[in-house]
Amino acid sequence: MISAQAWADTRRLWDYHQMGHTPRPCSVAIGLGSHDLGVADTAVDLYKRGMAPLLLFTGATSPTTRERMPRGEAVHYRERAIELGVPGSAILVETHARNTGENIRLSRAVLEEAGVNVSSVLLISKPYEERRAYATARLQWPEVEIVSASTPMTLDEYVDSLQDARLVIDMLVGALQRLLIYPDQGFMIRQPVPDDVLKAYERLCQAGFTSRLLADNRPSV
Repeated sequence: MISAQAWADTRRLWDYHQMGHTPRPCSVAIGLGSHDLGVADTAVDLYKRGMAPLLLFTGATSPTTRERMPRGEAVHYRERAIELGVPGSAILVETHARNTGENIRLSRAVLEEAGVNVSSVLLISKPYEERRAYATARLQWPEVEIVSASTPMTLDEYVDSLQDARLVIDMLVGALQRLLIYPDQGFMIRQPVPDDVLKAYERLCQAGFTSRLLADNRPSV
């Protein structure tokens, strides 16, 4: 049973993880690979709305996607986009990245090799990964404008889509931890974290939502 306080804290983290950007036309839309085909669906929707003339999907496989996406996350995203009507000529793939930093760095290399002039990027991720993706891209690719995007959905809708409330809370807590510690490790820019977000994070850690925390950097509880 998840308490009312835990749900309130989860909603605070959910809101913080989303950047609140309004999608606007960019040089390219980059979809970050994961288990969630909704990223590809959102990329297709933005493409069809004229927000980007080119899609790039990035991602290899991970323990959570190996069985579901045996050909690699980027390849499965591309197949999904073509199934939804995007011409193959409008899609590039990057098939080696295994983390967010590699997603950005290797996508940049693919675009440079293809001769694509990039001044702005529509960066598409899972809803709770928007801020992490943005912070990583701002460090790796500071000269371009980054516009964050994800599938428009509420926390309740996201929980319903995964059918595992505890897992969703654990993922939100883990994503917040990385925003706190990764800047010192050189993985992303530092962003201000409001006190109420920090307090919500600490309460959720104390309540045991810790399965996605990096073990060496767990907060004292």
